[in-house]
Amino acid sequence: MQPPRERLVVTGRAGWMGMGRGAGRSALGFWPTLAFLLCSFPAATSPCKILKCNSEFWSATSGSHAPASDDTPEFCAALRSYALCTRRTARTCRGDLAYHSAVHGIEDLMSQHNCSKDGPTSQPRLRTLPPAGDSQERSDSPEICHYEKSFHKHSATPNYTHCGLFGDPHLRTFTDRFQTCKVQGAWPLIDNNYLNVQVTNTPVLPGSAATATSKLTIIFKNFQECVDQKVYQAEMDELPAAFVDGSKNGGDKHGANSLKITEKVSGQHVEIQAKYIGTTIVVRQVGRYLTFAVRMPEEVVNAVEDWDSQGLYLCLRGCPLNQQIDFQAFHTNAEGTGARRLAAASPAPTAPETFPYETAVAKCKEKLPVEDLYYQACVFDLLTTGDVNFTLAAYYALEDVKMLHSNKDKLHLYERTRDLPGRAAAGLLLAPRPLLGALVPLLALLPVFC
Repeated sequence: MQPPRERLVVTGRAGWMGMGRGAGRSALGFWPTLAFLLCSFPAATSPCKILKCNSEFWSATSGSHAPASDDTPEFCAALRSYALCTRRTARTCRGDLAYHSAVHGIEDLMSQHNCSKDGPTSQPRLRTLPPAGDSQERSDSPEICHYEKSFHKHSATPNYTHCGLFGDPHLRTFTDRFQTCKVQGAWPLIDNNYLNVQVTNTPVLPGSAATATSKLTIIFKNFQECVDQKVYQAEMDELPAAFVDGSKNGGDKHGANSLKITEKVSGQHVEIQAKYIGTTIVVRQVGRYLTFAVRMPEEVVNAVEDWDSQGLYLCLRGCPLNQQIDFQAFHTNAEGTGARRLAAASPAPTAPETFPYETAVAKCKEKLPVEDLYYQACVFDLLTTGDVNFTLAAYYALEDVKMLHSNKDKLHLYERTRDLPGRAAAGLLLAPRPLLGALVPLLALLPVFC
């Protein structure tokens, strides 16, 4: 099957223009584009809650709660509630493009539908899962929307790979390279023909080099008869169980149920299943920050149109050499010297109120008894941030590896990977030795990808 060849192109309606009567609910069709653009700017963490306002409006105007017509009093009430929500967060949203776009969009819609600014407002409602038999729960999806049935109907079981990002932040690439990185600001984790994943990392403390993931955006690209383009966006204290348009699946296409979001733990753990590309994504909020883990077939991992443009695809290439931190050296020095005496020399300055080395080790041992890289990452994070929640971040990252990694012999890693000068480009695409024989023919066939 020939995969989509297009690169990510910003498409859709230009803002709110071109909206006629009855287009109210489709008027937010530009949010996926806007969400991606917002995440492209390396901004500091903001208390702006515009995503919450968007979600409440969609809950009130779609699914079983949708008004019979966009011209009903209920629709105007939902718009007034939306406007009230934006006014309440106005002070903290100055300079936020999504906020200003929403404000102008609300004004346009209220004018189009003759809604007065004064009047009753609607109470936010939570979206409910559709009943059995609804279009979001179809079981008769086309075969093309099930990866293992379509891509490998006449070949062996695909090889699955794993990538994860957690903590301060620590990266495990698709080829099991383990790195600790600075990567402050917005960085792409995945960028292929099927989806894009981008994270924004912000300082844990003012003036500290220690960073953690505060925002995550995932774009699932339009794919044949399976899914419409969908965007998932999470931020600190905002881990939604729906895409930004309020839906929980791949849209209105026949194979829409091949893309689904499931909330495992409210506000803490979300799982996204993209069966049409054989991919599972786990997003968690641990403490204040986010973690990311994915299971993806090698064939999908390598489905990139232009290899030369993949220099910052972190899950595939790893972090740039100048962004890598040798946390094992820090760990060794801390063991011999004491964490507080290393603050000036460490690559990630120690927080004002951190744990003594012995305490950090004891806390990490409780959750991570095997002294592998996840354990060492835990100790590093406690010494550099002073935040005990980073212990749980490392623990859940390892739990996700156990669930998502296809090779159970590689759950624990013991030697981190740091590129040597001169190897930063040459060694980027090297796979683990057992996979190399299978990957070389795949790369040779990449231009035609069949």
